[in-house]
Amino acid sequence: MLIETKQLTKKFGGLVAVNEVDFTIEKGKINAIIGPNGAGKSTFFNLLSGSHLPTSGQVIYKGKDVTKLSPNKMAELGVARTFQTTHLFEESTVLDNVIVGHRLRTKSNLWDAVLRTPRFKREERKCREKAMEVLDFVELTHVMDQQAGSITQEEKKRVAFALALATDPEVVFLDEPTAGINPGETEGLAELMEKMVQRNITVCLIEHKMKMIMKLADKIMVLNYGEKIAEGTSDEIMNNPAVIEAYLGGDASA
Repeated sequence: MLIETKQLTKKFGGLVAVNEVDFTIEKGKINAIIGPNGAGKSTFFNLLSGSHLPTSGQVIYKGKDVTKLSPNKMAELGVARTFQTTHLFEESTVLDNVIVGHRLRTKSNLWDAVLRTPRFKREERKCREKAMEVLDFVELTHVMDQQAGSITQEEKKRVAFALALATDPEVVFLDEPTAGINPGETEGLAELMEKMVQRNITVCLIEHKMKMIMKLADKIMVLNYGEKIAEGTSDEIMNNPAVIEAYLGGDASA
């Protein structure tokens, strides 16, 4: 077990977005969070990655309480996150976009940059090497010198993966990684997630593409109206009456 939530709750005014959710993310596996629109999935991710502070409850990472840590601190501990919309520096090259990702692991300060100290040059080289390594991993070296604004939607998704991987994470949270791409491209990204797990990176994703999730995920949690209604393997989830009702009663196709 890598991450555990205990009674995790987030309220926005009178709205309870996440309600007392207990969940464990298994190390070295593909963990998925599914549920109809408005079920609280992205809010739950925001609580795990430090973007939101919970109203109550705890987030435990590798046995340590990290409930109140900032996204930056969580990233330093090895938690990386992608978002539904990939925001890239459109005018910069793909390589330069990914170099920024590894800066988290460097020690150089402004003066090092201004004076171009040996430390700065050494770290700059390291960032470049890391960026090249992760672009190779996500199979994007052929577009690394292109402007990020000129590449395809599917390639942008891969850049988002590369950015997360450049921070040397132990766990990557992927927020709807295959939204807006076709079935063939979806398959390619699913393979990439499996490849990440083979490299000892734990994956946790939110996804609406049920066919892919049922094939890919080792463990699935279902949220509905902020509450956990089921947790288990694909077979257990598919045959769970509460899940069937939530999806048939809500908008499951979105």
